[in-house]
Amino acid sequence: MGTLTPPPSSLPLDRSARPLAGLRVLEMGALIAGPFCAKILAEFGADVVKLEPPGSGDPLRTWRYMKDGTSVWWHVQSRNKRSVAVDLRKPEGQAIARDLALRADVVVENFRPGTLEEWGLGYEALSARNPGLVMVRISGYGQDGPYSGRPGFGVIGEAFGGLRYVTGTPDRPPSRTGVSIGDTLAALYGVIGAMMALQSRAATGRGQVVDVALYEAVFSVMESMLPEFDAFGAVRERTGSILPGIAPTSAYRCADGSHVLIAANGDSIFRRLAAAMGRDDLANDPALAGNKGRAAKQDWLDGEIEKWTSQRSPDEILAVLERAEVPSSRIFTIRDIAADAHYRARAMIREARLADGSTLKVPGVVPKLSATPGDFAGGGPALGQHTDEVLRELGYDEARIAALRAARAI
Repeated sequence: MGTLTPPPSSLPLDRSARPLAGLRVLEMGALIAGPFCAKILAEFGADVVKLEPPGSGDPLRTWRYMKDGTSVWWHVQSRNKRSVAVDLRKPEGQAIARDLALRADVVVENFRPGTLEEWGLGYEALSARNPGLVMVRISGYGQDGPYSGRPGFGVIGEAFGGLRYVTGTPDRPPSRTGVSIGDTLAALYGVIGAMMALQSRAATGRGQVVDVALYEAVFSVMESMLPEFDAFGAVRERTGSILPGIAPTSAYRCADGSHVLIAANGDSIFRRLAAAMGRDDLANDPALAGNKGRAAKQDWLDGEIEKWTSQRSPDEILAVLERAEVPSSRIFTIRDIAADAHYRARAMIREARLADGSTLKVPGVVPKLSATPGDFAGGGPALGQHTDEVLRELGYDEARIAALRAARAI
């Protein structure tokens, strides 16, 4: 890995050095989950063609903060993709989608179940012509089951999947995490599923459906909640910054009123923390030697730690704990992240060069591959920027393209 921030990304991107070079992906959908899945594939070399409604495009283009009429979020979510403006509600637009799916390896879609079937673009119809096709289908409740027809966004998946109930403090209503974590988790499972299905296709020659439900992506990371309920009738509740039964790990107040995170729930780590605090009585207490004993005194133990942190500045606390090899951190704002040397050394603060020549700081690529790393070029495409280019690749002549434009199908 380099130790310097890479130069601003600018076109063109050399896909040949990427692990997914040659993979053709058709993205149909909008907003977060499906497009985030396709974004990752694009960062690692897949040729992602994104279909968008003519005139309006993906609604994410106008979400939150805008720069020159386009959301800055767009330049993260849609980098490396080619935008084709197609009206999928029209037969001509559906025909274009079928032609693109015929040559695609992967289709990523996040419409409500049944929508693509209404347009003649369901998996059975597309795979009849392209049996090796892998279709990643991301929806609120999955492709079948009694709730499959319900609309579902990421926040609904977070609520139905159990995450929202345990997020926040006991004295307040359930809180959200601050980002669309349900969508992102589903997108990651979509990528994992696509890679598994492509591996299977290499052996069998046949594709398959990757069915990702938002709520299932969330539920899958709910740790031991279900077996705890089944075996003991225990319902995990909101607990703020602590995790009941695992101690000590929490946010502790400093002398200036800010907080630091300390995670010393390992037995040897706890002893190092206690010694660093000058509390040999805690380090040598047999009752605190294991997690079970510490968990039984969790509130008292957190209070003892905060007595120590509340008399010191964050810098002093973190310096002491770094020397003691105790996991700890400030609670970073995005301002802290943007200025942090480690983020830059790991190429996680990048610059994308936009079409007008300006640059925009954006997150780097995850994960980091040593031989064939992912990368990106520029920001997101203009609406329909690649429509004619992609249609010509399909063999459409200029007269046909003109007719489609006259019919307002593109």
